[in-house]
Amino acid sequence: MILAHLALSAHQSAASFAMFLQDASASSGGADTSFSVMGLWSNMGYFAKCVVIILFIMSIWSLAVIIDRALYFSAARKQSREFAPKVAGALKEGRLDEAIKVADRSKKSHLAEVVTAGLTEFRSFPTSGGGITEEQVESSKRALERSEAIVHAKLKKGLGGLATIGSTAPFIGLLGTVTGILNAFQKIASSHSSGIGQVAGGISEALVTTAFGLLVAIPAVMCFNYFTNKVEAFDVEMDNSSSELVDYFIKQSHR
Repeated sequence: MILAHLALSAHQSAASFAMFLQDASASSGGADTSFSVMGLWSNMGYFAKCVVIILFIMSIWSLAVIIDRALYFSAARKQSREFAPKVAGALKEGRLDEAIKVADRSKKSHLAEVVTAGLTEFRSFPTSGGGITEEQVESSKRALERSEAIVHAKLKKGLGGLATIGSTAPFIGLLGTVTGILNAFQKIASSHSSGIGQVAGGISEALVTTAFGLLVAIPAVMCFNYFTNKVEAFDVEMDNSSSELVDYFIKQSHR
């Protein structure tokens, strides 16, 4: 008797579950939601499409900045390593013209640009006698400081935009998420049904914009931090080179 009762209960539960599936299928209205790229795009609303387009433009912009800074920093590092020993040897022998020529050949070196400004000012400073004056050393020092500021601005080119993209892309994606959820609720309200087919488009729209926003922001933030550390390292190298060059000028003035 007990076994028969259990069998009857199981049969009723299976029948109820089958009816639930039929109701869910009927409530979806036969909607065919494709989760391919083109399917998701076609199911998006106009506002969500605008969000995706903005994020796509931001991703292209950040990728261009990342490639540009990576190539620029790599060339600056390579040319500076070749430049430093050559200019040090020329200055040690007192050949300022040769040192300036060496610096001119390293167009992308951050050290070469700073050193060239200091050497050019030191050599071209008008003096009344044949010796090196304190004003000449101070003028060269100011030229080095001006050049450092200019090179620092060149090194940071594009990093501000990269930081902006990294900080705003998640919020733009979140804006698309909110509108997708609102669209899902509006479809439920208009159809008077809570079937999964009624909300699949809105939910997928929300998740896609969120994922795209994070996909744009994460590389931008990581690369911004990396390039910022590189710029700080280059600033230290320029400060050291300027200090050594000023010491060289001072030693020359006391000879």
